[in-house]
Amino acid sequence: MNFLLETLELVFLSIYYILETCLRFFIRARRKNVTGEVVLITGAGSGIGRLIALEFAGLGVSLVLWDINQEGNKETARLAREKGVATVHSYLCDCSDKAEVYRVADQVKRDIGDVSILINNAGIVTGKKFMDAPDSLIEKTIEVNTMSHFWTCKAFLPAMMANNHGHLICIASSAGLIGVNGLADYCASKFAAVGFAESVALELLATGKDGVKTTIVCPYFVNTGMFDGCGPNVLPILDPDYVANKIVDAILTNQAYLLLPRSLYFLMALKSILPDKLTVQLGMYFGAFQFMDAFQGRAKKAQ
Repeated sequence: MNFLLETLELVFLSIYYILETCLRFFIRARRKNVTGEVVLITGAGSGIGRLIALEFAGLGVSLVLWDINQEGNKETARLAREKGVATVHSYLCDCSDKAEVYRVADQVKRDIGDVSILINNAGIVTGKKFMDAPDSLIEKTIEVNTMSHFWTCKAFLPAMMANNHGHLICIASSAGLIGVNGLADYCASKFAAVGFAESVALELLATGKDGVKTTIVCPYFVNTGMFDGCGPNVLPILDPDYVANKIVDAILTNQAYLLLPRSLYFLMALKSILPDKLTVQLGMYFGAFQFMDAFQGRAKKAQ
């Protein structure tokens, strides 16, 4: 294909994709049928992980729940059964431990079979400024929030690629798109998770595995207890039920990116074109400088 034809193709597809995106504001995307799919959720013992599991419970899937909090995980399984899920398995797993991820992944394959929807949700936050955070907590943040995505994808992606069918979901954060004062290690881990997910998505497309979908989720801070004590100036803390519902809807409609609230799309666009000093001023206005000042977090942090 010569340069002229490639340029015409680019122009045509650019117009088509822009119109397609505009239409989606008015026409609801069709939801896919996930009956019979095996859905694995890390960090399922509480918070958003639990709520995502409950959203999926009535959709005819088999649920696989991973968490380091065994009691919380069992409670999620119980609630999912009440919601009507036919098959649910819970596993104790420290997602920061590569060997344990691979071991438990092998157990899942023996017990249930191949995972077709993988939701990387496990996460922790230290809540300390960079110079006050112990090295061990910084390393743990990276291991849980970033490296666990590597190990779970290594374990379950090969089967998805072989079948050209599946879905990878990265639950990241708005802190993976813009730095926040007092969250250096957390922001770094979420930036890395987003970059990893984007790169894997491109590798899948480049190798023709377009049947394996990807979704990257970047919500503003959610009222799950993880960020208790934090007080934003303008944007409200998000309701967890609303976030879980939107995440599952994004998965069922094969949405590549989900930013919550929707105003984040506009703010991220501004970040890329405004002068640096103005973005700092906006950050101060939206509370990014004071957000972590009163941080308390959960009494016991868990994946």
